Amino acid sequence: VALFFTEQMPLLARICNIVLPVSVYWMVMTLSRKPGKMIWILFPFVFFAAFQLVLLYLFGQSIIAVDMFLNLLTTNSGEAMELLDNLLPAVIGVFVVYLPTLALGIVSITGDKKLDSCFLYRQRRYARMVMGVGVILTALCYVDNEDYEMKLDMYPVNVCYNLTLAIERAGETAGYQESSKDFTFGAQATHDKDEAEIYVLVVGETARACNFGLYGYERNTTPLLDKTEGLVAFTDVLTQSNTTHKSVPMLLSGASAENYDRIYREKGIITAFKEAGFHTAFFSNQRPNHSFIDFFGMEADEWKFIKEDVSEEANISDDELLTLVDKQLNDGHRKLFIVLHMYGSHFNYKERYPSDMAVFRPDSLTDAKYENREYLLNAYDNTIRYTDSFLASLIEMLQRTNASSAMLYTSDHGEDIFDDSRKLFLHASPVPSYYQYLIGEQLRSVQELVAVEYHYTNMGKFENQVDFYGWKVPFTTKSFLVSYDGLIKAGVDLGTVKAEVGADTVTIMLPASKILSHEIPEDSIEVFDESHNLFNPIKIQDYTGFTAEQKEEVEQKAIAKGLLSSADEKARLAVESLLRIVPGMDEYTLTVRTAE
Repeated sequence: VALFFTEQMPLLARICNIVLPVSVYWMVMTLSRKPGKMIWILFPFVFFAAFQLVLLYLFGQSIIAVDMFLNLLTTNSGEAMELLDNLLPAVIGVFVVYLPTLALGIVSITGDKKLDSCFLYRQRRYARMVMGVGVILTALCYVDNEDYEMKLDMYPVNVCYNLTLAIERAGETAGYQESSKDFTFGAQATHDKDEAEIYVLVVGETARACNFGLYGYERNTTPLLDKTEGLVAFTDVLTQSNTTHKSVPMLLSGASAENYDRIYREKGIITAFKEAGFHTAFFSNQRPNHSFIDFFGMEADEWKFIKEDVSEEANISDDELLTLVDKQLNDGHRKLFIVLHMYGSHFNYKERYPSDMAVFRPDSLTDAKYENREYLLNAYDNTIRYTDSFLASLIEMLQRTNASSAMLYTSDHGEDIFDDSRKLFLHASPVPSYYQYLIGEQLRSVQELVAVEYHYTNMGKFENQVDFYGWKVPFTTKSFLVSYDGLIKAGVDLGTVKAEVGADTVTIMLPASKILSHEIPEDSIEVFDESHNLFNPIKIQDYTGFTAEQKEEVEQKAIAKGLLSSADEKARLAVESLLRIVPGMDEYTLTVRTAE
């Protein structure tokens, strides 16, 4: 019933998705005179329903996807408890709804009472009638919508189908060692074997670019990286998955979202460096979870999961990874490749940084509630600031080695922090979100969008005479004619773009167009008919002042001819085209407007 209101599909399909499943449950419950027995036989579906309610609380929509089942296998109990501790409303709701049902089922099984056979017969007959209606509605769904499929669109059929896919994928993962044993990159070193080289790949956790000061965020979350020389910040980067167990392996291998199956046949980047003669190391501040993160990490000469042998409650700082890096640097390897997997900004945010680094306060409330957003955002921004410190320390360590070195940092995915009216939180939602900060950041990274270029050729006359208290002094006139070419560029400043994201809409508000630049190339200027005067000689200031006046005059004429209105329309179309190619945007109704 809840999915009737949350899922975006035709009304007929939503009605069908209630009628047919309910009739099947109805029929199953009539198969025993002790209904408690059937309740427990249907326990997997009770679990699915409970799981589904928690997901709806978190994400507001969508059924249990394949990756969500795989997350159950790859999320350790410590992470799970940390999350559930802050999802009390959803957890309490599940207990209130389903525990009494299961308890009554036990009472029914152990008790002596049984349902009357005639009653069950009548219920069975009613269930068949409703089921017939459900079958007819399902047939109409297929006729009405050619894209409709029960295995994808009808709960719980779609959940069972996704579970089957998850089991198949888990089986392929378990067979990785065998399926990839003969793979080789054929990698070779291209630099001199005696040249010291050190490369470090740092994989962050749940860090979104729009909260980095380095990318224009209004808060100073990256004070150290901002001052680092030689730093390159990549602006046009999107994750290929919003789940760690899938995103990180794609970062460590040649697999991609378009060709993910190659992950079962190929080894990772660590093996490529080993083949090229590098000593390799993999250090993680996350627990091993029998996923491809483990497989690729364990291909290294040295590897360590620093949380593997400690209690679930242990809260180990990412700085412990730097200790392991320091040891590698001091071991004297001429060729060294290190992969670090941080815990970064993973929820619960407040546990990810020491209290003395809590720059943004208050950060004390951690419950996953919309009304706590200020606290959660403060804590999240503190995690980014801690990451800034971590990366700056790592860069300093590499600089001290005097080797040819490079470090690449990327996060595995971003995070929702109740950013808009949908009130979404965390990551791994079945439908990845695009909240306003991310879209705004993508547009702001362009800074200025030139929509119209106005080329022109003009001629103007300069004339000046000495003025003495309003009296024009005779024989002091000077003049010249100038011909020149010019280029006016008009467009919008995307640094002030505003974005609003709804459940299925994205509205972009662009600032009004303005003249971004106006240039007159010096080699296009030709001076004619210069009239020099001994008492009023032509000066360089005459030329520069005249050029400035000419620019303003031409700009006004261009605006009068519709330069800025044309730029508004072309900028709107350009931004719309830019955003439509962003993965996932087809799930939204996009509107781009220009401010008055």
